[in-house]
Amino acid sequence: MTVRSQVMKILLQEDLNFLLTNRIPRALATRFMGWFSRIEQPLVRDLSIGLWRFFSGLDLSEAKKTQFRSMHDCFTRELRDGARPVDGDPGTLVSPCDGIIGACGALAGTELMQVKGFPYQLRDLLGDTGLVDHYRDGRYVTLRLTSNMYHRFHAPHDCRVEQVTYIAGDTWNVNPIALKRIEKLFCKNERAPIRTRLAATGHLVTLVPVAAILVAGIRLHFLDSLLDRRHRGPAVMACDASFRKGEEMGWFQHGSTIIVFAPDGFALCDNVREGATIRMGQPLMRLPS
Repeated sequence: MTVRSQVMKILLQEDLNFLLTNRIPRALATRFMGWFSRIEQPLVRDLSIGLWRFFSGLDLSEAKKTQFRSMHDCFTRELRDGARPVDGDPGTLVSPCDGIIGACGALAGTELMQVKGFPYQLRDLLGDTGLVDHYRDGRYVTLRLTSNMYHRFHAPHDCRVEQVTYIAGDTWNVNPIALKRIEKLFCKNERAPIRTRLAATGHLVTLVPVAAILVAGIRLHFLDSLLDRRHRGPAVMACDASFRKGEEMGWFQHGSTIIVFAPDGFALCDNVREGATIRMGQPLMRLPS
C-alpha cells in the first residue's frame, strides 16, 4: 500500500471527512482558497499544485499548457484541441462538463433525488415557479465535478442563454458523504440557474451550477461580474448570448456540481447511469422525436 493510499484511506473515513470538509468555517475557508489559489509566487504555486496532485491524482496530460501561473490557473485550465470530441447528433444533448453522474432520471412531479432516500423539491432549488411548472415530470441529471477534473463547462446543444439567476447560499461540500447527511443540500448552497433555449426546437434546458466549499465563484463568459458570495446583484440577469453545441460557457473556480434539466419527452441516453463517469461532449439526453 502506497503512502498516498494510506493517507486517503484515513481522510475518506466518513465521519472524519465530513468533519474536515463541513464542520469548519466554510465561508471563510472558501474566501481564503479564492485568495490563496491566485498566489503566483513559484514556490507557493509549485507546492500547492504538488499537494493537490498527491491527494487527488490530478492528471495534466490533456492540458493545453504545461506551465501555470498559479494553482487557480491550473484549476481553470483549458484542454488541448480535440481532447473532448463533441457528439454531433442533432438529436442529443451532450454533457456540459466532465463529471460523475449522481442521481438522475424522471422527476416525480416536481420532486427529484439528491441521493436515494433524500428527495427535494424543484421549487426549493430554482426559486422560479414558471420553471418548476415547465419541468414537471421532466428529466434531470446530476453531474459532480471532483477536484482533479476539468472545470470548464460548455453548451449542451446549439442554444441561446436567456437568463441567469444568482441565488446566494452556503458552501457545504457536495461529495457523496455530505449528500447522505445534509437534506436538501443543493437547495442550501450558492447556485446560478442558467436558462437556455435550444436553437432548433425551442425547448428550454436549464443548467444549475451549484457552488461548494472552496469554490471561489462561477465565471460566465457572457456576464461582466464573477458570481460568488460577494455578488450584490442583480439577482436575475436577462441575457442574449448564443452558443454552438460544445462551445465553452464558463468555469468553476474549483470543482462542484451541475444539474441539467429538460422537459418531459426527453430521455436519458444509454450511457447515463448513476456512478458512471462522463466527459464533456458525450451524449446525455435524447431530444423528443
